[in-house]
Amino acid sequence: MIKENGRWVLEHLDQLKNKKVLVVGDVGLDVYIFGDVKRLSPEAPVPILDVSQEDSRLGLAANVAHNIHTLGGECHLITVVGKDLAQADLKSLLDKNHITSYELIEDASRPTTRKLRLIAGQHHIARVDYEKQNSISEAVKNKVFEKISAAMAKMDIVILQDYAKGMLDEDLCQKLIKKAHELNKKVLVDPYRSTSLSHYKGAYLMTPNKDEAIALGKQVNFNLSDRLESVDQVGKTLMEAVASQNMVVTLGSAGMRLFQEGKIHNLPTFAQSVFDVTGAGDTVISCIALALAAGWPLEKACYLANFAAGVVVGKVGCVPCELKDLTAFIQSH
Repeated sequence: MIKENGRWVLEHLDQLKNKKVLVVGDVGLDVYIFGDVKRLSPEAPVPILDVSQEDSRLGLAANVAHNIHTLGGECHLITVVGKDLAQADLKSLLDKNHITSYELIEDASRPTTRKLRLIAGQHHIARVDYEKQNSISEAVKNKVFEKISAAMAKMDIVILQDYAKGMLDEDLCQKLIKKAHELNKKVLVDPYRSTSLSHYKGAYLMTPNKDEAIALGKQVNFNLSDRLESVDQVGKTLMEAVASQNMVVTLGSAGMRLFQEGKIHNLPTFAQSVFDVTGAGDTVISCIALALAAGWPLEKACYLANFAAGVVVGKVGCVPCELKDLTAFIQSH
């Protein structure tokens, strides 16, 4: 079954090329400081990191945009940023990685989200977050929706990427989904665990991981357990809550569960080694969006996403799935 689906995916990869995806959501700048720890500080019982390398990467919804680009698609990114140096760094990274279609809407009252990670070998020592999670103003929200309205008709599919940084309130999400319905566009949602499910009502598909799915499901059914066996009930609960016939729950080392029009499909994981799951969910939703835009059946889109996730979890930090790496990975199976 794996080899058969792998062959099918390889034969149809070219169909992803130039598919247009609108990505709306929170972005961030991921900064990694790598080094070695050989001693403790004399000032406090904490490790000293001898820095060997610094690296800045596109994070959150910007990583989704990056994945879409590296897989051959075209992305238009709409987001809110601060008026600061991190915004300039983010813009520079977008341009450097050939993601040239974007709207960075400035809000001087908040910083551009930046996450600073200290890493010794393959181990995170600490993370420092620069961000605000309060809601954006009505004026900024109106600007966001103006950009969405202007762009959506030209897109093949829409991704709503929620990290609960204050950009996506219920009003904006529902206006976006209503606009998409009017234009006959599918909306895929990567939800945040504490966001009210009413934000996402009407979406074609959500792609939470297991922990997010259970947290969201408990908004409706407090009796849901944290056991893997409860995932089937969680999927059904979430689909009913957002009025959708489809749901994907990613399960880490247990693979992925697809709920589709009353049927449940279990897809195995293809990861050969797992170093870091950061950004894997971004890769999953990017792949599914591109595949659906290309007209693939949802189950085939999920096989593509599972293969791509297997690529990125084998690397350290938030990285996109490169098409050449994806091809080699599938061929190895």
